[in-house]
Amino acid sequence: MRTGMVLPGAAVTPDPDAVAVGEIVGAHALRGLLRVRPYQPTPPSLAAGRRVLLERDGAWSEAQVTHAGAHSRGMLLLGLDGVSDRTAADALRGVRLLARLADLPALQPDEYYHHEVLGFTVETTDGAVIGTIAAIMANGLHDVWEVRAGAREHLIPVVADIVRTIDREARRVRIDPIPGLLD
Repeated sequence: MRTGMVLPGAAVTPDPDAVAVGEIVGAHALRGLLRVRPYQPTPPSLAAGRRVLLERDGAWSEAQVTHAGAHSRGMLLLGLDGVSDRTAADALRGVRLLARLADLPALQPDEYYHHEVLGFTVETTDGAVIGTIAAIMANGLHDVWEVRAGAREHLIPVVADIVRTIDREARRVRIDPIPGLLD
């Protein structure tokens, strides 16, 4: 932690189950707004009125989001209770933002959180195992799963024509690959 740096909000015990949802990359303007790089597009946990965990170098705190809005190049502008000027905002550069699992909004049946599918086995609809989901990227239109099996890697677009089922209990995804996808 930076010398003399205190995280805003109330200090809390670290939560090993909390999900990282973004990182503060700098200050915006003069009134304490933060530029945040979200780890997924439009994260619902970074909305006005929500509570977030802040973590840097083992120190944790909890603060309320007072403002959330889109910014350029996929960034968000975020206001936090207790951060009211540029100096305070700039001091938070590099702080990770996390959400408690219990605080994550409920999902629709066809939705998933990035953290929950990492490690899922991916197989074709005829049962051939492709590998496991190692990473997730967003390309602006849809997610892309990086699926690895040993030294092999496949990039699987997460679209309805390819992803047929996501079985959370079995930690398995079934896909119907288009020709050439797995070559």
